[in-house]
Amino acid sequence: QVQLVESGGGLVQAGGSLRLSCAASGRAFSSYAMGWFRQAPGKGREFVAATSNHGVGTNYADSVRGRFTIFRDNVKNTVSLQMNSLKPEDTAVYYCAAKLPLYSGHVPNVGYDYWGQGTQVTVSS
Repeated sequence: QVQLVESGGGLVQAGGSLRLSCAASGRAFSSYAMGWFRQAPGKGREFVAATSNHGVGTNYADSVRGRFTIFRDNVKNTVSLQMNSLKPEDTAVYYCAAKLPLYSGHVPNVGYDYWGQGTQVTVSS
């Protein structure tokens, strides 16, 4: 199993940047694909970005591609989400998630097994 704790959320003006971090504890962090999801008020949870277990492969939702970057450090057991050019519609609770991939290098956007508690990101207009 893996335990996940997010940090780095906050309030930022439109056009600004934030970096979210997720610290993982447990065994074999480098075995897991890692993802970020978000849930806005009154909406369902949606995929934002993911990275493969080794960090080479990445995948992004169309709404954030080119603005957000996901990266991981398998020595420090962390995964981060750099968010630039933030928009009010990016306001949501952001969750870190982990999944054992179907194969090494797989970058899933669904079916995650382990979740953090979430961190709030608010973008003001």
